[in-house]
Amino acid sequence: MKRLFFVIAVCFSCTAFAQSSAYKEVAATLKSQILKEAAWAMQQKPETVTASHCERSAGGKHDFYSEGDYWWPDPKNPNGPYIQRDGLSNPDNFVAHRLAMIRFSRIVGALASAYKITGDKKYVTQALVHIKAWFVDTTTMMNPNLQYAQAIKGVATGRGIGIIDTIQLLDVIYGLMAMENGKAIDAVTLEKIKAWFRQYELWLTTHPYGKDEMNAKNNHGTCWVMQTAAFAKFTKNDTLLAFCRDRYKNVLLPNQMEQDGSFPLELKRTKPFGYALFNLDAMSTTCQVLSDKKDNLWNYKTNDGRYMEKGIAFMHPFIADKNKWPYAKDVMYWDNWPVAQPALLFGAIAYNNKTWLATWKKLEHDPQVEEVIRNLPVRHPILYIE
Repeated sequence: MKRLFFVIAVCFSCTAFAQSSAYKEVAATLKSQILKEAAWAMQQKPETVTASHCERSAGGKHDFYSEGDYWWPDPKNPNGPYIQRDGLSNPDNFVAHRLAMIRFSRIVGALASAYKITGDKKYVTQALVHIKAWFVDTTTMMNPNLQYAQAIKGVATGRGIGIIDTIQLLDVIYGLMAMENGKAIDAVTLEKIKAWFRQYELWLTTHPYGKDEMNAKNNHGTCWVMQTAAFAKFTKNDTLLAFCRDRYKNVLLPNQMEQDGSFPLELKRTKPFGYALFNLDAMSTTCQVLSDKKDNLWNYKTNDGRYMEKGIAFMHPFIADKNKWPYAKDVMYWDNWPVAQPALLFGAIAYNNKTWLATWKKLEHDPQVEEVIRNLPVRHPILYIE
C-alpha cells in the first residue's frame, strides 16, 4: 500500500512539474494576445440578458433564452411548428442572449488571464463590473436556470439540450478562481456569486431539463458533466464533484469512446469533424477540471482500455493535417476547423507529449468565426494550468 501511494504521489508530482513547465510555454505563446484582448475588455460595458428580449420567449426579462439551431419554418406550413434540418443553423433564430454570454466569457476570460500573468488588479476591478452585472445586481442579473434555452417555435418553450449554452461560463468560473486564489475579490461579493452558482447547480441536478441533459448519450452529456464539475469546484461542492468523477468513469468514457479512441455518435453527425473535436475538448476539459492528487482522471482506464490518451491520439493526425480525415466533410464550417483545441494542450501536459504541444502552438489561438468561438469550451487555457 505504501509503495502504491508513493507511485501515485510521484506520478502526480510529475504532472505538477509538467503543468509548471507548460505554463511558461503557454504564457509565452499567448501573452501578446492576452494583453491585446484585455485592453479591449477594459473598454467594454456590461451587457446581460436584460439588454434584449425575444417575443417568442415564454420567460421574463431576467431569463436566458435561445432557440434550437437546426430548426426552421416548415415550407408546407410557414406559420406552424418548426421542423429540423440537422447541421444547418437557422440564421433567423434569436441568439442575442447566447452572444451576450459569449461576450461576457471573452471579457472575463481575457481580464482574468491578464491578471494572472501580470498581477495587476485593474483587470480584476473591470472583470467584477461585468460579473456583478450577471450574478449580483438585481436589475441586470440572469436567473440561475436555463428553463427557456434552445426553444423551438410551436414545439417547446425550452429543452434540456439548451443547457449546453452555459459552457460559456467555464472561462468565467476559472477566471473567478484565479482572482479568488489571488485574494483579489472581497468576501461578500464572492459569496453572492457563489450563491448564484449554488442555485444553478441545484437546478442542473434536480430539474427535469437538467436530468435530461445529464443523461444525454453524446456531447451534451459530456458538457453537462464538464460544466457542472467546474461550477462544483468553484462552490466546493465535494458531493457533486464526486458524482461527476463517477459519471466520467462509468458513463461518459465507456459509453462514448470506441476502442480506437473515436466517438462514434459524433462521427454520425452531419458535422462529424467539428463534433468529434468538440466532444474531445469537452471530455479533456472534464479531466482537467476533475483531476486532483487523489484521483487523476487522465490516467483512468476502463477495463477494456479506453482512456483519454487514446481519444487525443485518434484525432491528432487529423488536427495536424485535416486532409487525412477519412470521414465525410462537415456540411457547414468545414474550412474553419481546427483551431488551438484545448484537448491538445491539456493532453500534452497530462502525457508530456511535446508533439501535441507543438501542434497546438501552431494553430489559430484567436478565432473570429462565431460558430467556432461558441464551440470552444475553453478559450483562455492559461487559467486552467499553473
